Amino acid sequence: MIIRRVLVTCIALTLAVLLAACAGDDAADTVEVAPESPDAPEPEEATEPEEPEEPAAGATTVAVADSDDGQHLADDEGNTLYLFDPDTDGVSTCYDDCAANWPPLITDGDAQAAEGLDQALLGTAERDDGQVQVTYNDWPLYYFSNDQESGDTNGQGVNDVWWLVSPEGTAIRDDAEAPEEEATEEDTSSSMDGY
Repeated sequence: MIIRRVLVTCIALTLAVLLAACAGDDAADTVEVAPESPDAPEPEEATEPEEPEEPAAGATTVAVADSDDGQHLADDEGNTLYLFDPDTDGVSTCYDDCAANWPPLITDGDAQAAEGLDQALLGTAERDDGQVQVTYNDWPLYYFSNDQESGDTNGQGVNDVWWLVSPEGTAIRDDAEAPEEEATEEDTSSSMDGY
């Protein structure tokens, strides 16, 4: 007899919870309107937000540029962007003298892909100094201080570790093959001086 009462009570509680959950969906759709006060201003009509024509303030745009080496990444002003072989998994290894010569592409907002690039490949990574660097296909992106004008590609192949970046997010190497052995930070630390 006690088992039957407990069972009936459990079933009744389960049904009550299910009914309350279903009623909760209807209640979420109901909006209560407070009575207007005589001093309240008339509400403005809601309008659909317009699509922005340009990236939001602080956003950084990555674009495609053409050179003798083919199509490669550049900023929205045509300044060439590079990747650094020792960087892996979206983590920058270029700091201090290296960063003075190969300034990172920094953003204050989201990274935006221009036509011809895959927005899904664009990302950001926080640097050790707290700045946010733009990445493409998990490669942190850099400028080269010896590129004086938009369209310059003077950094291509420097020390066999600095490369233009294709729209697919891979290094554009002088020889179409990837290096047999990956460069290590130790191998490149002394070669970064003066660049």
